[in-house]
Amino acid sequence: MTRNLLLVSDLAPGEITNVLDLAERAALPRCLEGRGAALVFEFPSARTRNAAEMAVVDLGGHPVTIRGEEIGFDVRESVEDVARTLGGYHALIAARVADHQTLTQLVAALGAAGMPVPVVNLLSNVEHPTQALGDLLTIRQCLGSLEGKKVVFIGDANNVCRSLVAACAAVGAAITVASPQGWGLDAESVSAARAAGGTVEATDDPGEAVGGADVVYTDVWVSMADKDEAAAKRAAFAGFTVDAALVARASPGAIVLHCLPAHRGEEITAEVLEGPQSRVWVQAANRRHSKRGLFSFLLSAGGDAS
Repeated sequence: MTRNLLLVSDLAPGEITNVLDLAERAALPRCLEGRGAALVFEFPSARTRNAAEMAVVDLGGHPVTIRGEEIGFDVRESVEDVARTLGGYHALIAARVADHQTLTQLVAALGAAGMPVPVVNLLSNVEHPTQALGDLLTIRQCLGSLEGKKVVFIGDANNVCRSLVAACAAVGAAITVASPQGWGLDAESVSAARAAGGTVEATDDPGEAVGGADVVYTDVWVSMADKDEAAAKRAAFAGFTVDAALVARASPGAIVLHCLPAHRGEEITAEVLEGPQSRVWVQAANRRHSKRGLFSFLLSAGGDAS
């Protein structure tokens, strides 16, 4: 059976651990040897593109990066036609898309065509699951384990936040999301995480949230899709900057994460981003390793990649 990753919940908790274990291996079987991987980007990317391309190379494959305008989903041609075309060339399709439905259409079209080509969500308006896998890998490496750790996400409860909440629930880490009113975590994400056995809390008080935190995580307030509401968001998020005073309220050994790009002086200060508790650059590098583990897992249909 073809395995895809559109949402964090597409992986069972044990499978997430499997992916992280694969990511930490110095070398993996070259399961993409002599094969291509289509990497489609409707949005520009720095870390995601570099991480995905190098993960494919690590597995012996040839990455082909395709810009959104070269594909033109449902403009130049249908999503279904694109899926069948790319499925004829490549062993894996990974895409960064504006609309999550595009990913589900890709999966459905490949399935209907009998093409066993995994599809990976490199970011959509719903989730960013590969980011969450890199985050878990970083936390496990830096803190020694995931279970029982307290993760605090401060900022807009966006696609990155939703994936992080689902990932923490799956591995036994508690998570608190601190956002201004109107920008908090949706009830569906909270319910799903709690149904999976996760401990999820929400607050509009970042100072209260970080008490006892092992991980303090933030993201940009204004993303590529939010340009029209930039001024309103910056006003709403005043007081939610991750600065030295806020981090001091976390556990003494807490680490600071940021999925990048960072806007110093907005969601995080330069002092914290470049400070001794920051693991942001380790986190960025781990996006390559976690993707290598994920691609290996999916291409072995979740089986033994030893």
